[in-house]
Amino acid sequence: MAAWTRIPLPANRTDVRRRHMDALKAGLAQRIFAWALARFNKRYEQFVSNYKRQLFAGIRGTVLELGAGTGANLRYMPPEQVRWTGVELNPFMTSYLRREANRVNLPVSMLIAPADTLPVRDSSVDAVISTLVLCCVPSPQRCLQDVLRVLKPGGNFLFIEHVAAPQGSRLRRIQNLVTPGWKRLGDGCHPNRQTLADIEAAGFESVSYREITAPTPIVSPQIAGVAAKARPV
Repeated sequence: MAAWTRIPLPANRTDVRRRHMDALKAGLAQRIFAWALARFNKRYEQFVSNYKRQLFAGIRGTVLELGAGTGANLRYMPPEQVRWTGVELNPFMTSYLRREANRVNLPVSMLIAPADTLPVRDSSVDAVISTLVLCCVPSPQRCLQDVLRVLKPGGNFLFIEHVAAPQGSRLRRIQNLVTPGWKRLGDGCHPNRQTLADIEAAGFESVSYREITAPTPIVSPQIAGVAAKARPV
């Protein structure tokens, strides 16, 4: 499956060829990233499985997952209690995700769209899930505002995200150093994003979380938690 973007053609043929090659390279990078994620993420998923079971316990209703990827979270969704829709910008993830959905017998809907411009109605979703996604979006602040927009009053934002190491630490210096190259290899991932601060400043009524040390050296500091949208008074 491929997604096509309409690009206005300039008069200069060299520029046309360059843009065409850039688009082909971007598509190849997306395809390779989807393949790698499907095959080499098992160790991390084994590590984080208990945290996910606890986080997703009791999830019900209309669920929107940002950056749904290859469907690693589908196994935690009770098919008889959840109406699940995934948002994913990389179209090459879809075949892996649908294979996993069939394996766990979960009906799914997919939207090929960016996670920070959600094609979803206001106040229409009971829960939004984000696992290792806010590091990749162009603007986590804008993404979180859209999460608040689509959540029903009292709805929950369930997240597991990696966060920047403490300022001045050796790991933070390494994160700052590798971020430019890491972004290109990791589908836009920023190891040094202060994601917790973004969530706390977004405007949720409450934010609760626990800290995790994952077996992923550069992005080992992580948080798992719930942020709740306020109910009307």
